[in-house]
Amino acid sequence: MTSTQQAVTADDLPVTVSFTRRADPAHAVQMSAWIRAGLTLAEGAPGFLGGGWVQPRNGADEWHMLCRFDSPATLAAWEASPERQWWLGSAQGLAEMTRTERRTGIEGWFDSPVAAAAEVAPQPAPPRWKQATTIWLVFFPLNLLATVTLGALLADVHVVARVAALTIVLTPLMTYLLLPWITRQLSWWLAGRRWRDRRVG
Repeated sequence: MTSTQQAVTADDLPVTVSFTRRADPAHAVQMSAWIRAGLTLAEGAPGFLGGGWVQPRNGADEWHMLCRFDSPATLAAWEASPERQWWLGSAQGLAEMTRTERRTGIEGWFDSPVAAAAEVAPQPAPPRWKQATTIWLVFFPLNLLATVTLGALLADVHVVARVAALTIVLTPLMTYLLLPWITRQLSWWLAGRRWRDRRVG
């Protein structure tokens, strides 16, 4: 597989954006109408797979929303669209953005529970056994390498400190480098496609 083909495969992964807005609980009706308007606009955007929102309870002021597109390119097109710019501008004085997160592939496991959102229709997640297998494929060799290198250097260090040092090194490597990489390589398998169809989005 060429580097260009690998890039296409990575760019074809669906992406979910979750974001949180803070608004005065007294403006719940206006917030509900604003969110529904945004979802209606997004429904007409190419690549839109679904979206939803969770209304705060017991007088809380944070609204949690998400939307899912079939690729980073279609998400970027929606984010740059005049429709979205108008929609965001209409919230001036109504809501304050507090957090935005994007998830693709296996990273999506750490999203807020989608089942709690209304009107959500995202693609199904891979089976748990596939998720576990994918993690093990990178965790085992990485852990083995760390054990025979860094672990050997720290052999005389107390076991708690030694394990803490290993996990401090391994966790960011797994989260930011190896898990995204293995997810892209196995995206065809995680999505239930055949090997010969792995370049098909």
